[in-house]
Amino acid sequence: MNNQTPRLDASALILAGGKSSRMGRTKALLPFGGEPLIAHTVRSLAARFADIVVVAAPGQDLPQLPVTLVHDTVAHQGPVGGIYYGLQATRRSVCFVTSCDAPFLNLELVAWLVSLSTDYDVVVPVWQDRLQPLHAVYRRSLLPRLRAQLTRGQLRPVALYDTVRTRRVDPQEIRRLDPQGHSFRNLNSPEDYQAALELWPSLHQRVRCTVELFGVARLRAKTGVVSLSLPSGADLASVLAALADRLPALRGSVLSQDARRLGRGFACNVNGEAFITDMRTPVGEGDSVLIVSSDAGG
Repeated sequence: MNNQTPRLDASALILAGGKSSRMGRTKALLPFGGEPLIAHTVRSLAARFADIVVVAAPGQDLPQLPVTLVHDTVAHQGPVGGIYYGLQATRRSVCFVTSCDAPFLNLELVAWLVSLSTDYDVVVPVWQDRLQPLHAVYRRSLLPRLRAQLTRGQLRPVALYDTVRTRRVDPQEIRRLDPQGHSFRNLNSPEDYQAALELWPSLHQRVRCTVELFGVARLRAKTGVVSLSLPSGADLASVLAALADRLPALRGSVLSQDARRLGRGFACNVNGEAFITDMRTPVGEGDSVLIVSSDAGG
């Protein structure tokens, strides 16, 4: 079975046309991880999105990228303008929107936000008591409402939220996948940029582990072994969330519906040792997580 992480049935939209006034230079072109920041963001999202749109300011030059590039028709229309012009160019009905200066996007969190959009027009996280409109999911069907906002001069996305079906995602939910909220770090100043450069090496490190499934768990997964790549410092909760992202059919059976714990009748251990109930148990490089059901036998 192919254990590659599947692409999401959604588009990704990157806003790159901000003024960068506090930074003092174009944020999209800042060097980061050996490439321009905009290229870093595109490469990160390309792991889960086949359709990526970048919205630039009128006349803004960007490096050649494997994306659909559009420019704001009218300058200085704020995030609502960028979202509006970007949604026009997307090929999916659902779109994850971010800015080019968010180098630590957590793709497991992004995928989960997309999965919540089934019954909503907007899915927007709340972090540090603030809505995060540029780390949110929007439906393409919002185009008429966004156009009306532009006509009224309402350039902030939050003005939309009380008029449509909006799912606000609270910090407790977010911490399950991104405990420190690194996904919401933006580079607004030279100090932010320097701090991000110093943080990047530690966050860039990944640990590889495997999940082995037995009994009913194996039958429902239709595979016995799944390989996962997780951020350094991962725990069992991170493993279950990544497993649910890879194999959504396990939700509500082998895993709880929110993938925060195992389903009833299933247990797990690490490297064949004692069974574990604390999902904060660390998982390191090369570890094997075993998930068994009561009828697994022997």
